Amino acid sequence: MFVLSSPSGAGKTSVARALFENDDHIIVSVSATTRPARPGEVDGQHYHFVDDSEFDRLVRDGLLLEWAHVFGYRYGTPREPVREALAEGRDVLFDIEWQGTQQLKARDAKDVVSVYVLPPSMAELERRLRARGTDSDEVIAHRMARAANEISHWGEYDYVLVNDSFEHCLEQTRTILEAERLRRSRCKASLSGFVRDLLAEPVVPAAPPRLARRATD
Repeated sequence: MFVLSSPSGAGKTSVARALFENDDHIIVSVSATTRPARPGEVDGQHYHFVDDSEFDRLVRDGLLLEWAHVFGYRYGTPREPVREALAEGRDVLFDIEWQGTQQLKARDAKDVVSVYVLPPSMAELERRLRARGTDSDEVIAHRMARAANEISHWGEYDYVLVNDSFEHCLEQTRTILEAERLRRSRCKASLSGFVRDLLAEPVVPAAPPRLARRATD
């Protein structure tokens, strides 16, 4: 479970999208949310849009791996699609906040890799929020006020990146993902058979080198 978190506007969603589009071995976890769909968003693709009673049922029946309140709405990760993907040997990419990350780690810390993405400055964070053109001044002010609290949790993550260049941040994230895939604990199942066969190979003694004969008159 590969987690990307950041304050709103710092770039986690853009990095997550680029990872998914260029990596066949990873899927994106689609969250359930009680917030209304924005223009262009598709139910089941961007989010599972549900009402409060349905979200209550998901929580009550233990069908969410994690959930949290964010900007007045609830967001949560459906359990089954994640478990199915992991059972198939695929990685699952999470675009979630620090509250959800804590819950995932509490459930299965050994299989969670977490990355926190910081903005290069608070001024740049506000500029990016305004450049999106989707939020009112009031909403942007609320997001900026919340950002300081979110950033204070950076120390709870395995890796922390500064998104001063999108391409560089993306490349660093890919490097982390590839390195974590190569950990012995994650490769153990496939390597065990390989090492067993390797050690079972017969060892054929090498022939001693032939000495060159000395030329004589």
